[in-house]
This record gives sequence, C-alpha cells and structure tokens, in this order.
Amino acid sequence: MTSFSDLSLDPRVLQAVSESGYATPTPIQQQAIPSALEGRDVLGIAQTGTGKTAAFVLPMITHLSKGRARARMPRSLVLCPTRELAAQVAEQFEKYSAHVKLSMALLIGGVSFKDQDKLIDRGVDVLIATPGRLLDHFERGKLMLT
Repeated sequence: MTSFSDLSLDPRVLQAVSESGYATPTPIQQQAIPSALEGRDVLGIAQTGTGKTAAFVLPMITHLSKGRARARMPRSLVLCPTRELAAQVAEQFEKYSAHVKLSMALLIGGVSFKDQDKLIDRGVDVLIATPGRLLDHFERGKLMLT
C-alpha cells in the first residue's frame, strides 16, 4: 500500500495531511495525484467520502507553492455547482495549505461583492467559485481569466 510520502507532494502538504490524521491515500488519491503532479488532465469518479477533493487539492497546493499570485488574475480556478460544495472545497484547501503561504477567495452568492472584490484585487492563488458568482465578477471586469 502506498503512503502519502510516496506521492511526491510538497513536504508542507504532507505535514498538513499527517496533522489531519491521514496516513494512507485512498484509491482515487493514489491514481489521481501522480497524474495531476505531472500536469496531466484527470477525470475522477468515486463514492462520496473517498477523498476526491484531496485528490486534486493536494497536487494543486504542491504546484502553487512555487509561485506568487497577481492582482485580478487567479492562478487556479475551482468551479463548484453549489455554494455548499464550494464552501467544503475552501475548507479542505485551508486545511491542507496550512503550512504553505497561499491565498484563496471563495466567490459564492449571499456574500458581499465588496468583500470578495478586496480579495480579488489583492491577488489570489486559488479562486473557488460557483458559476453565477464567477460570471458576475467577470462581467464587472473584476477578474481576468486567461
């Protein structure tokens, strides 16, 4: 059985994984993480509770740990169909990036545009959003998605 340390993740990510109480990756994580770290596209399907979010968040944090955010140009976009799922992904991102200096903005409805605009203007490494709120910010000229 593979351990997380066998997956070539950033040591700071491994520390956060360990602190979260995980030692062994799930099958979806074992299959997805190496491909994602190589920059390949990954399509993963698995049951609820099998660690799909970590399967893409852990390699994303490892990649992003090697650069800096710029104003209005997020380095990574996670698009979620619902506010609840977006909030869940944001929570996982914060947990696993605890030892890596990365910024994140959560763009969902029901939250002030002004507060979200401030985060975007500062520059974020990761933008986690629902489609409607992402389009709202894009159409207002607040985001550059290139």
